[in-house]
Amino acid sequence: MFDEIIDISKLPTIDLHGESSDIASVIINDFINENIKQKNYIIAIIHGKGSGILKHTTIETLKNNKNVLEYKICYFNDGMTLVKLRR
Repeated sequence: MFDEIIDISKLPTIDLHGESSDIASVIINDFINENIKQKNYIIAIIHGKGSGILKHTTIETLKNNKNVLEYKICYFNDGMTLVKLRR
């Protein structure tokens, strides 16, 4: 998985609270594309805990994005997913 120590406070982050699943998926893909252009290869997606709908949407979107190398739920906050992107 992630080999280096990551300071999550310095990562580019989006917060999906209040978004529908369809909109969240578009936002995630746009966020990934924008960060690849900016050469940010580790990002954070805040989906919250709640009922798990946005978490599920996040995971499914990441699984289907060819620019995603790997992802994992943040160890310190299970309402956040860390994502490693292709260079």
